[in-house]
Amino acid sequence: MGFTSRQDALDIQNEMPWEARDRPATLYKMLSATAQAFPDRPALSYQLLSGPTDKAQTLTWQQFHDQCCQAANLFRSLKLAEDDVIALVLPNCVETAVATIGGAIAGIVNPVNPLLEPEQISAILRETGAKVVVTLKAFPKTDIAQKTAEAVRHAPDVHTVYEIDLNRYLTPPKSWIVPLVRPKNPTGHHADVLDFNKAMAGQSKTLTFADSDGDRVAAYFHTGGTTGMPKVAQHKYSGMIYNGWIGHTLLFTEDDNVMCPLPLFHVFACHVILMACIKSGAHVVFPTPAGYRGEGVFDNFWKLCERWKISFVITVPTAVSALMQRKVDADLSTVKNAFSGSAPMPMELFTRFESATGMTVIEGYGLTEATCLVSANPPEGQKKVGSVGVPFPYTDVRIYKVVDEQPVECDTDEVGEICISNPGVFAGNTYTEAAKNAGLYHHETYLRTGDLGRIDGDGYLWITGRAKDLIIRGGHNIDPADIEEALMAHHDVAMAGAIGQPDAHAGEMPCAYVELVEGGTATGADLLEHCKIHVHERAAIPKYIEVLDELPKTAVGKVFKPDLRKQAITRIYNSALDEAGLAAQVTSVVDDKKRGLVAQLTRKGDADEEAIGHVLGQFVRPWEWAE
Repeated sequence: MGFTSRQDALDIQNEMPWEARDRPATLYKMLSATAQAFPDRPALSYQLLSGPTDKAQTLTWQQFHDQCCQAANLFRSLKLAEDDVIALVLPNCVETAVATIGGAIAGIVNPVNPLLEPEQISAILRETGAKVVVTLKAFPKTDIAQKTAEAVRHAPDVHTVYEIDLNRYLTPPKSWIVPLVRPKNPTGHHADVLDFNKAMAGQSKTLTFADSDGDRVAAYFHTGGTTGMPKVAQHKYSGMIYNGWIGHTLLFTEDDNVMCPLPLFHVFACHVILMACIKSGAHVVFPTPAGYRGEGVFDNFWKLCERWKISFVITVPTAVSALMQRKVDADLSTVKNAFSGSAPMPMELFTRFESATGMTVIEGYGLTEATCLVSANPPEGQKKVGSVGVPFPYTDVRIYKVVDEQPVECDTDEVGEICISNPGVFAGNTYTEAAKNAGLYHHETYLRTGDLGRIDGDGYLWITGRAKDLIIRGGHNIDPADIEEALMAHHDVAMAGAIGQPDAHAGEMPCAYVELVEGGTATGADLLEHCKIHVHERAAIPKYIEVLDELPKTAVGKVFKPDLRKQAITRIYNSALDEAGLAAQVTSVVDDKKRGLVAQLTRKGDADEEAIGHVLGQFVRPWEWAE
């Protein structure tokens, strides 16, 4: 069905209530229906190395179904119940997809970001009470096995670790060399260690236990992991199936080939893409364990699209920025659309990407707490660059402000907090920890996202800022408190404020401003070195630290971060203008009711407006000429 406007979404919604839709009740039923409809069509393909002729493995839908059943049976053979947790600390590979679906059929699957540090992984394992962990066998150029072993050592509920050996994806002579150079497999924890593929091979290809009799929690996804007690979101079958239904109804068919170099431990790849492929029968391709981060992926990307006759590219602005530094050196005639999420795409990048590739960019919005999908620019309709499109069918987006401690719905184009009700919102139970759900909803139904935004007269949603105090670096959430606590541990620091500064590649990068104690002599450079040791997540280490005589503060003495954000925008934009040799500078940053923070420029001579637009168009935050 076509999707060209908000009205089209409403027309689909008005056909019948969501509850009346003919849809599978469980993930297993959704997978089984597609395997029965398209048994011999390709389901997913994977290649360990990024070359366009490198070895690849493809599973048909019947094969994928059978392996998911084997994985589910394996987990149940350990006497796990459907409310027991199977954690996955894995990069992308065929087994990751199999274990994800098999785990969600057998129990509650908990994908964990393998880039986290051992203490963060361990905190998530303890928070979820995971009993089984699936991870990598020690392999060259990755420390996932070592980090997982250390994490399991501090997670007492884990009794079994299954390992996956990536060497099976290699061909001689590389496959002969790996056993000679492979790091020693880590030990020192209490859990049994078994080979995942060998253990799975002995299991039946049909379920040996009764499928769940209806909706239930089937997945846990953590929302960061940068603090000792991460927030863990609960996802039900109904929310996962809703994401699959959206993808099938509005985006994909069984004829699509989808390039997805994003990690399956993230909801974008798992719920938006994998679920949509399971529902529609589309074919998804995962290149290299690290996706876009994999060696050679950017250099070979266009040839990979040609190899797999890709019709849909899944991407994020940071990846698009890197791809635009490579010449389009392959036949992209099969590629129709690029679906981009995680952060808004700067206008300059959006225009350049569409022009260079001939693709149509579809920007969307989602969040872990809503099992992901919320809105998207219509594939066949008007795309308002900078907006995140119109809400999907059965997604009710409201903009609320709080007046006299009560939520009041905002008018058209009035900025407030974006709040969501849809089949992916587990109202009242979003997080595993009950205390974290307190105050999270308006009218006990609408999830408060913490994002500030507005809805225009055409029903398009615009994000203008954040009510919650997060830094989002390339789609990765960073808690500024982690940076501030590390800085406050320095003897010379009296107060610290961490924010996200604009970045042309990552959207935002962490930076910090500090006020010193009387007599303090630390410099920004000194404090950067301090952070490299005391900020425990590499992505959160500040890009820039500045010492101010006094930090801006609220009436009650808190650091007033809007002023710091204005300083950062001024510094970054002026630096970019100076570097380009352009005769203009930012003289103020104003808080516009519709657009959020806007940089105001003055001319220093004959300003080349087109060149200025090109330079500042690399950033998400808007600019204008001062009056």
